Parts: sequence; C-alpha cells; structure tokens
Amino acid sequence: MKRSEARKRAEALVAQMTLEEAVSQLSYQSPAIERLGVPAYNWWNEALHGVARAGMATMFPQAIGMAAMFDTGLIETLGDIAATEGRAKYNAASAHGDRDIYKGLTFWSPNINIFRDPRWGRGQETYGEDPTLTAETGKAYVRGLQGSGDTMKAAACAKHFAVHSGPEDLRHSFDAIASEKDMVETYLPAFEALVREAGVESVMGAYNRTNGEPCCASSDLMRRLREEWGFEGHFVSDCWAIRDFHEGHHVTDNAVDSAAMALNAGCDLNCGCTYQSALAACMSGKVSEDTIRRSAVRLMTTRFMLGILGEGSEYDQIPYSVVECPAHLEKAEEAARKACVLLKNDGMLPLDPDRVGSVAVIGPNADSIAALIGNYHGASSRYITLQTGIQDALAGKAQVLCSKGCHLYRDKNDGLSASDDDLMAEALTVAENSNAVVLVVGLDETLEGEQGDTSNPYGSADKKDLLLPASQRRLMRRVLAVGKPTVICLTTGSAIDLQDAGEQANAILQCWYPGARGGKAVADLLFGHASPSGKLPVTFYKNEQLQDMPAFTDYSMKGRTYRYLDAAPLYPFGFGLTYGDVFVTEASAARENGRLTVTVALRNDGKRDTEDVVQVYCQNEGSAHAPKHPRLCAFRRVCVPAGGSVSATLTLDERAFLVVDDDGRRVQEGTPVLYVGVGQPDARTAELTGHQAVKITLS
Repeated sequence: MKRSEARKRAEALVAQMTLEEAVSQLSYQSPAIERLGVPAYNWWNEALHGVARAGMATMFPQAIGMAAMFDTGLIETLGDIAATEGRAKYNAASAHGDRDIYKGLTFWSPNINIFRDPRWGRGQETYGEDPTLTAETGKAYVRGLQGSGDTMKAAACAKHFAVHSGPEDLRHSFDAIASEKDMVETYLPAFEALVREAGVESVMGAYNRTNGEPCCASSDLMRRLREEWGFEGHFVSDCWAIRDFHEGHHVTDNAVDSAAMALNAGCDLNCGCTYQSALAACMSGKVSEDTIRRSAVRLMTTRFMLGILGEGSEYDQIPYSVVECPAHLEKAEEAARKACVLLKNDGMLPLDPDRVGSVAVIGPNADSIAALIGNYHGASSRYITLQTGIQDALAGKAQVLCSKGCHLYRDKNDGLSASDDDLMAEALTVAENSNAVVLVVGLDETLEGEQGDTSNPYGSADKKDLLLPASQRRLMRRVLAVGKPTVICLTTGSAIDLQDAGEQANAILQCWYPGARGGKAVADLLFGHASPSGKLPVTFYKNEQLQDMPAFTDYSMKGRTYRYLDAAPLYPFGFGLTYGDVFVTEASAARENGRLTVTVALRNDGKRDTEDVVQVYCQNEGSAHAPKHPRLCAFRRVCVPAGGSVSATLTLDERAFLVVDDDGRRVQEGTPVLYVGVGQPDARTAELTGHQAVKITLS
C-alpha cells in the first residue's frame, strides 16, 4: 500500500479514536482497540544481524563484519532474509495470539552511527567509521528489510539520531557537542541518505543531548529530518530516553513536562513509560490533541503500509519453514567468509589440510559461542565455533589438538589465578605437539558492548584501551615462543593492537563476531577453500595513539578516523589481504549528466582466484576545508581470476567532489583528484600491499 493511501486510512481510523485511545497507541506496547478492530502491537523488535531475541533465526556476522564485506548486493539480500524470517515469525506468533515484544515487524535496525572512537563498546553494531560506507551499507540493508512490493515487508529504523558514539556510561546525561562542519560532513550523511534515498520508515532518537538539546526532542535535528530531508515516517525514542529528560539531562522537571516536550518536538512513539503522562500533558494544555493525533496517524500509517491492520498482504503466507532454511544459512556463511579480513600473511596461509598433519587450536574464544554472536543477536539451532569448524575441516586428514589456554579474563581487574597456569601448561604442550597453531583470542559482549544491554548480564560497555586482557597477552607470548607457525584469529567487534604478538605471528585473520556458524567460514579460509576478501571498515590504531586523540567525550573529528588521522595506523581503513595479488593497472573517468563514471582495470598476479574490493577516494587539492586525507566516495566488490585481468565501472555523483565549510555548507573548492585502488592511497597501505593507487586529476 502506498504511503498516500495508507495515510488516508490512518487519518480515518485515528479520527474514530477517543483521545485516550489515541494516546494509548503512542507506547511501544500498543494495546488493542477492539471496537475499531485494531489488534495489540508491540513495536520493539531487533534485526541488527538477523532477527534477534525472538528464538531461532539465521544469524549473520555482527554489523561491523557485514560492513567489512564492502558488498551492498549481499547486504540487501541479508536484509531480505531478516524480513522474510521476521514475517514468518510474525505470522506464526499472531496465529497463536502472541503479540508480545520481539514478535512485530518494526525492526529497530540498522545502527548507522559513526564509529568515531575505537574505545566505543557499541561500535560493533555499526558499519564503521566512514560516512560513505555507512550510508551505502545502511541503504542496502533498509532496501532488503522493507522490500519493493505493494506492501512493506518490514519497517527499518535508522538509529541513533544523532551524534551518538559513547561514552556509554554518560549517555543518559551527556551533551555531545559537534561543529556544524562535523555534523554535515560526518555525523548526518548516513541518516540523510537513508531518508532521502532508501525511504527508511522510522528514525530513532539517541539518549544523549546534541549541541544542548535532547536528541528525542531536538528542534534542530527534527528540522533537518522533516523539513530538509522530507522524512514522512515515524520517529521513536530510544528506550526510556524521554525519562532521561528529567532524570538525566534535567531539562524538564517531571514526566508530564518530558512527555509534552517530546511530543511537541515530533517524537511519535515512546519506547518506555513516559507517554503514560501524555494524557495529563494534554489535559493541562502542555500538548495539543492535534499533536497527539498527528503522531497516532504516523504510527497507524506504518501499520497500514505493513498490511497488519486486517487488510492482509502477500507476505501472510510465508511459512515458518523459511527460518534457518538451507538457502538462508548458505548466505550467512557466505557473509562470514566475505567479512573476515586477512591482516597479515607471510605465506603460512592457506594451510593444506592434506599435508599439515596436526594443528593446535588454542585460546579462550576457540570453542566459545559468545565469540560468534556479538550483541543484539538471535539464537541458533546449531553453533559452529572456530574449533568445531577446524575439526570438521580436518576430519580424517589431520589431528586437531585443543586447549583453552587461559580464561577470557579473570575479573574486571584482569588478575591471573592458578587455573591460568594449569591451562597454560596444556596450551604449551598442545603447541609443542602440533605442526601449526591456530590461536583464537579476542573479546565478546561481556567485554565490549552496550551499557546494561538486555542480553548482557555483565553490563559491559567501552574499552579502556586497545589491548587484549592480560591473560590473553600472556598466552600469546608463551605460545608464540614455542616457535611453531602460528595464525592469530581475532574475534572482536573493534580495533585491537596485538603489539609484539602481531609482529611475531605468521598470519592474522580478523574474524569479527562471524555469526552462529561462523566457524565453518573461518575454516574455509584457513584451509584455502576460499580466499579472504574483507576490508577494514575501521582504522586499527596502535594503542599508544589513543593518547594523541581528543578525549573520548570530545566529538571533534580531529585526529580521528582515517580522514583525519595524524600518524600512520597499525592497519588502515579499507585494508585487507587476499590469497591473490590484485592491483589496479589503470583507471579513467568520464563525466555525463552530472555523474562521473570511473572505469577500472585490475590484474591478479597471484596464483589463486580471489574477490577484492575496488575503492575510489577523492581529495580536493588546494581546499582549506577538505578532510586531511582522501575520503572514500565509491567501492565495488569484484572477482579476479589468478593470472587474469578484469574491468569494472563505478558511478559517482558530483556531490562526492564537494567539501563542507565551517558553516556546514557543501561547496566546490580546490581541484578534485581521484585515487583508485584496492585500498587507501596512503603510505601504510602501499607498504602493506606493495601497490599504489592510480591517480586521476579531474579538470
């Protein structure tokens, strides 16, 4: 159903509601209005990387891993899988009269905040540090979730609007101050793109204030959203964020005033309980009945567009059998393979399963389910850990010896205990009796994540540094000293500095949180059934570089992300090795109808077929307002056969060549220059890959 028709129906329906009934529909737990045939509906559902918190579902790599694929086509497919399984679950639950939390079709995903600081615990939920990568990935996921049929398949939500990326422990009272340049250049582009170009149905406000105003009642943010960008969907608060108005931010005195403030600003739906005071706010004249009905109309419009107010849709017959079906699991496995980033390889990888003889699998995350799933996850009928994946891959071919090696961490002070010594002895013995070592270390949602997240009983939040816990650093040091060929597999949702262990290891594979059955995908890469092809969606800094960054509470971009970094990183944004040797041999550009087409020739001088990612960066030479380093403006995943060449084309909008001045205006300034390669045009990428990007100066 088109929005115009859905809105007409919504207006007619809301006109029949009493004021009390209209107010009742502004809560995420919307009760039934039986006399009007309106069923109960719970708006809260999650689908960050597959349907979450609603029982069994196909689980993709965590969002940061999905971004590492640099593959918008697959991202859109994953969004469609989440919507399909969400529909199946909704159909089944509704048939049993279950309309409770996590059973609806309004998914509060994706998280398109910019991962500006590597310490942020929720960074794993994002698509990384770059506005273009975030926007393109987010648009694709929204298109997949919402579909293109007559009925909206599921409703996506762009969150958290806006300027939200830690610190977690201050978010309920914190005021994020950002310049107009940083707003327009960094913090808002992805939100604008999802609204203007993908038609995202919902936007969620952040907990914090931005430039003095609570995000769920910000006149500045709402003006941009509805007046400048033309947003027509509904706006939802983060959960209990409106309560923060009077309890955390102290911009109001009580719940009645907070409800009035949010409603008057245009926050339609309250995840929380503060809108229980909305009727009192109306009766006291602090908010008008028209304002309440306006929000109710927006919400009912979404429900009509979803076809869930009695009119039915083409999705009503999706059977429950699609949940975790073979086709969906295959795509999740493909995503896990494409998400892994090969950071280092001296030739150790891939291991030959027929010749390796024996492999030691060591580490606290080797057989850990938590290391697969990240946060905001669903459940799986089967988990394949990295250890299990390796055992399955080598069954009947080689011996696999296993040891946990150490605890993930001992306590919040990361102290060691006698049991660590017992585990260490076993780990060293296992390494000594094997021909190769796979050392699986990292974090999980108990060490990095959202403050007090529903699925995280330990209340993890931000990292204090970029190092692994002391227990794991000790394990890596001792195992590497054994001297066997060793690959470190990192399971994290953010940048980690392995320090000396990274220098000594023969190979490093960044696995992120690869999903419920990610262990099979990792094994496929380790043993050469596929080539790694992921790219870093975030900069991997050296730990000591944190001291040169602005404070975590400072939202200026100075010294942050690849666009403004002052020193060479450990591993650059956009970097990732393959088992091939792909590079750009030539590139050209042609303008037509306000767009630029870049034609690229690539060659693979390696001995293995591989996929890689063409990346186009732009710099405005001579501009005083351009970011310090060239910024990503287009990318495309390609397959390049061993010893072969291919061509690819990428299309750029002329807006990519504009820069943002101090007043937040996009202006033409300087000479646009493009750099085309399979990574950034920086010295560190050239050092790690042995290849330079091709430069194109535009007239």
